[in-house]
Amino acid sequence: MKESTSVITAIPQLETYLDAFGDFQNTAPGRDLGWLRKLRDDAFARFCEVGFPTTHDEDWRFTNVSAIAKTPFRLAATTNEVCKNDFDAWALPGAACRLVFVDGRFVRELSSTASKKGVTVASLADELNSNPSSLEPHLGRYLNIERDAFAALNTAFAADGAFIHIRKGVVLEQPIHLLFVSTASDAPTMTHPRNLIVAEEQAQLAVVEDYVSLGSAVAFCNTATELLAAESAVVSHYMLEREDTQAFNISTLRIQQGRSANVATHSVLLGGGLVRNNVHPVLAGEGAECLINGLFIGNGRQHLDNYMLVEHASPHCDSRQFYNGILDGQSHGVFHGRIIVHKDAQKTDAKQTNRNLLLSDDAQIDTKPQLEIYADDVKCTHGATIGQIDETALFYLRSRGIDECSARKLLLLAFANECLDRMKEDGVRSHLQKLINRHLFGMANSIAPTEPSGDKGRNWEEVG
Repeated sequence: MKESTSVITAIPQLETYLDAFGDFQNTAPGRDLGWLRKLRDDAFARFCEVGFPTTHDEDWRFTNVSAIAKTPFRLAATTNEVCKNDFDAWALPGAACRLVFVDGRFVRELSSTASKKGVTVASLADELNSNPSSLEPHLGRYLNIERDAFAALNTAFAADGAFIHIRKGVVLEQPIHLLFVSTASDAPTMTHPRNLIVAEEQAQLAVVEDYVSLGSAVAFCNTATELLAAESAVVSHYMLEREDTQAFNISTLRIQQGRSANVATHSVLLGGGLVRNNVHPVLAGEGAECLINGLFIGNGRQHLDNYMLVEHASPHCDSRQFYNGILDGQSHGVFHGRIIVHKDAQKTDAKQTNRNLLLSDDAQIDTKPQLEIYADDVKCTHGATIGQIDETALFYLRSRGIDECSARKLLLLAFANECLDRMKEDGVRSHLQKLINRHLFGMANSIAPTEPSGDKGRNWEEVG
C-alpha cells in the first residue's frame, strides 16, 4: 500500500477511504479467508492508483462525479432502527422471497427466504462466514476492477449483499426481491452492496434489485452484481432505482453468459440525484442471447447516466439494446452504448437503439451509440433519436375531445410502454407499470398546457 501514498494524498478524500478500509479489513466478514483478503487488497490498491474518474475519461465524459469525490463519506456504522410498516409500500406482490438490506446490512427480521429445493437465497455475509467455498469460484471473477474505479471500490469494501444460487434444471416461477434501503443520517454515508447470482445449466429465475430511501439525506450507494448464466439458463434481471434526489447511486451489473444462455436485463431509473447505471454482458458461449432494456425518467436537476458495454465473444450470439429516456426540468440524461464484436464472434446479430423525449428547453441528453467490430460476418445496427412530444399526435387526441393534460399523459405512457412491452407479462411488469404510471402522472400534470383552462386532466382510471 505504500506505493499509493502519494496518489492518496493528491486526490481529495482518498485518505478518508484509506482510514475506512483499514478499519473495515479488521472486522469484515470472511476477513480470515486468504483469497478474499487478497481480492479486497488488490481492489483497494487499484482504486488508490486511479482515483475517481473524471470527464477526461472517455467512459465518463458526460458525467462529473466530483460531488462524490469531494464528499467525506463514511461507512454506515450501525443499522438504523426501522419500522416494519415502513416497508409495506415497497413490497413486490407475488415474490418468492425478499431480502432486505438497510444501510448495506442484511436485516433478517424484515426478510423471507425461498424454500424450494435447489434454490439458495442468502446474505452474502452469512455465506462468507458459514460456507465460503460456494463463493470462491465466482466472487470477483467477472467484475473488471482494472477498468472501473467504482467496481474496484465496491470490491474493496464488499461485505454484504445477496447470494443466489439456482441448481441445474431448477425453475423458480416467482421473482426474488432484493430491497436496498438507505436511511437518513447526520453525516454522509456510503454503502457497497455486493450481489452474486449463479444460475446453473437450464435453470430459470428472475431477480429484482430495488433501491429506495427512508428519509432525505446525502447517501452514496455503490453496488455491484455478478451474474453467471450457465448453458441454456434463462435469467431476467430488473434494476429499479427510486431513491431520494440527494442520493448518489452507482450500479454495475456484470453478466457472464454460457452457451445458449438467455438473459434479459431491465433498468427503470426514477429517482436519485446522480445515477450511473452500468450494464456489461459478455456473451461467452455460442448461441447466447441478451436483451438490455431500460427506461429513465428525469426531472428537476437529476443526472441519469446509462452505460452499456456488450461483448460478443463467441459466434451465433444475439444482443438487443433498447433504452428510452424522458427528461423534464433541468435534468440531464446520458446513453453511452458500446458493442464490441470480437474476431471469433462470427454471425453476430446486434442492435442498439436509444430514443429520448425532452419535455423542457432546459433538459439535456447526451447519446453515444458505438460499434467496435473485429469480425467480418456480422449484422450490427445502432441509432438514436431526440425529440419532443409529437404535436400532431397531441392535436389528434385533442380533436377527439381529450383535454391537453390527459393527452400528454397518454403520449408519455405510450412512450414508456415501449420499455414495459419488452418485459415478460407477470407480477414484476405489473408492479413496474404502476410505479411508472404514477411517476408520469405527476410529470404530465407539471407540464403547463398551451391553453390555460385550469383543467388538470382526467383521473388515472380514465386515461391509464
